[in-house]
Amino acid sequence: MKVLAFDPGYDRLGVAVIERQYTKDILLHSSCLETDKKSELPDRLLLVGNEVTKLIEEYTPDAIAIETIFFNKNTKTAIGVAQARGIIIFLAKNAGCKVYEYGPQEIKVAVTGYGKSDKAAVIDMVKRLIVGAPEEALDDEYDAIAVGITALAHNRK
Repeated sequence: MKVLAFDPGYDRLGVAVIERQYTKDILLHSSCLETDKKSELPDRLLLVGNEVTKLIEEYTPDAIAIETIFFNKNTKTAIGVAQARGIIIFLAKNAGCKVYEYGPQEIKVAVTGYGKSDKAAVIDMVKRLIVGAPEEALDDEYDAIAVGITALAHNRK
């Protein structure tokens, strides 16, 4: 099973492609897409959509995994993230991919075994669990890898 995983955003979009090969989960690709903060939201969302389309075409995933929205005090940011999520989910379904959505606590439990783990604990476990994890990356990239690990953990067959 090959999963294209996202830590959604329009400012920074964490991306990971993970494939189960026999008994190991291998990281095929990870990155963090950053959009220009000076650009209008529609232009930033277009960039997100175009990049997701390229990733789907290049990696032909079986499934897309995406983190659910974590609402904070900034409603404007939450709405932009929701719009980016909508684009990703639309493109996934349009490509015939299964879509899996996981909340932050669910991801932490799958990766660390504890739903209230901090970022450092998640990053440490990502590096231990996945072959090819980067030594240094932005949090969003590690979060996307954690989302992919969660999808594979929930779909062990």
